[in-house]
Amino acid sequence: MPEAGIHLVIIDPQNDFCDLPEDWRPEIAGKRLASALPVAGAHADMLRTAALIDRLGRSLGEISITLDSHQHIDIGHPTFWKQADGSPVGPFTQISAVDVRERRFEPRIAGARERVTVYLEALEAAGRYTHMVWPLHCEIGTWGHTIHPALLAACNRWEEATLTTTAKIVKGTNPWTEHYSAVRAEVPDPADPATAINTAFIARLRSANHVLIAGEAGSHCVKATTEHIVEQLGPANTGKLTLLIDCMSPVEGFEAQYEAFLADMRTRGVRTANASEIPL
Repeated sequence: MPEAGIHLVIIDPQNDFCDLPEDWRPEIAGKRLASALPVAGAHADMLRTAALIDRLGRSLGEISITLDSHQHIDIGHPTFWKQADGSPVGPFTQISAVDVRERRFEPRIAGARERVTVYLEALEAAGRYTHMVWPLHCEIGTWGHTIHPALLAACNRWEEATLTTTAKIVKGTNPWTEHYSAVRAEVPDPADPATAINTAFIARLRSANHVLIAGEAGSHCVKATTEHIVEQLGPANTGKLTLLIDCMSPVEGFEAQYEAFLADMRTRGVRTANASEIPL
């Protein structure tokens, strides 16, 4: 068993978020699989993260991997929505509570309009995000849901060398709320404990001497998870956090939000570094 000390958190290192080269994407029934929401630079980020795991070896006390895990019908997918005339809603459409109240967009599920409107109002009141309809991604059971193969192989080598299990943290299975963060959903569902604060995860981070954070995307799930970690750990513990900035990348078009996030975290005492700067 490795000694407790460094806890590496890898956020959503899944095929659907990685800009995988063609020869990294399998062919099924004559069709090459494609990532649903590839983040430019993510493939290289995962290779650097895998190399870091191999280099640190037993210096790593824990590895946690978060897995964005969605149903086919999900509030963040086009499959959930329709326009006023019944036509489909395209990916990267933003929808507000006013849009739903005025019936510019509607849930396809009968009788769900009020529930969805209440959700969107709560999301907007929090001031963190405007609801986005993403391409259908990380559907449970699909190739896109699985972990980047080089990263998975590195984690397996670490597990076999240390006889320690990589923790897998599933988030996003509730189709009624967006779950960018591995700590809690953006709007927790009172009927679903899985959307509330993941106290066990926070406790493990609190017990670590140093927490390294990598993953995708820097502008969304890394951002949301880190913000909630800082919120839960409090100012006294932020100095133990390091964002591995060459092991994460933002969604195209959200670069400004990503840079603002990094700047905010630095002011709160979170460190930033490249993977090569992490000592053994």
